[in-house]
Amino acid sequence: MKLHRNARTTPFTRRLIVERVRRLGWAVCDAAQSVGVSTRTAYKWLARFDEFGESGLADRSSRPRLSPRRTPVALRELVLKLRERRLTAWEIAAIARLPPSTISRLLHQAGRGRLPSAVPRPPIVRYERERPGELVHLDSKKLGRIRGVGHRITGQYTQRQRGIGWEFLHVCVDDHTRLAYAEVLADDGGATVASFFARAVRWFARRGIPIERVLSDNAKANDSLPMRSLCAEHDIRRCFTRPYTPRTNGKVERLIQTLLRRWAYAAPYRSSAQRTAALLPWLRFYNHQRPHSALGMKSPITRLREFHEQRP
Repeated sequence: MKLHRNARTTPFTRRLIVERVRRLGWAVCDAAQSVGVSTRTAYKWLARFDEFGESGLADRSSRPRLSPRRTPVALRELVLKLRERRLTAWEIAAIARLPPSTISRLLHQAGRGRLPSAVPRPPIVRYERERPGELVHLDSKKLGRIRGVGHRITGQYTQRQRGIGWEFLHVCVDDHTRLAYAEVLADDGGATVASFFARAVRWFARRGIPIERVLSDNAKANDSLPMRSLCAEHDIRRCFTRPYTPRTNGKVERLIQTLLRRWAYAAPYRSSAQRTAALLPWLRFYNHQRPHSALGMKSPITRLREFHEQRP
């Protein structure tokens, strides 16, 4: 129950008034004065207790019993039927002869504030592999190089540094443990992606995670000859996401969002080298300390240790 901040009585003080008057025989004015309310208020709560018992001491809704200006039910049903025909609030207002603000309020109350998509979205299918290395996710993100504090920090868009080029954040994350490996490299070509993934394979192997499958988008670099040769050498099966559907590789997409927010744009770096130097400490924190909601608020390294301990 939410009480008004200026309320003079609570269910406890109302019960106290009833107790003192009905059982202890206090005068109504004395009981009212003892809790700091008027005699009239005390009589009101006594009358409610006599009529409804203990439940009568609870707060009632402030909603009026009658609302003469309330929109009629038939008119509300008409508004919702028109909405099913994908009409806008202004079009419904013209037909129903009601103010657009009223139409908007009625639609929001019914949960129809936004027009539904004409094409139904497929249901979200969440999954998690049973063991580390069964599937890893691979992706990259283009980052602008840094030469001095940029407009994201200063807010001065006229002082933007142009023409200094790009660098690329490459990320590999295990599906079961969310353990992550990342590097900042000069490009995202096929040879670069393959060499990054080779280092990621060795990094995961040192932690007892042999990679069985890798999931990536359909970029040419992920299907290059060096990448195919590397996966064939380590007996790693290559899988690709559905075109233009990043949600099918959602774990690495989510990690990249976290990296951008907590590392890439989290501090006023003065150079690209300074930002790159801050990546390794942040990854250590992510893998060893940062709790993950999908892991029951455990860190990825804790999840990995629990898996190794449970193995016979």
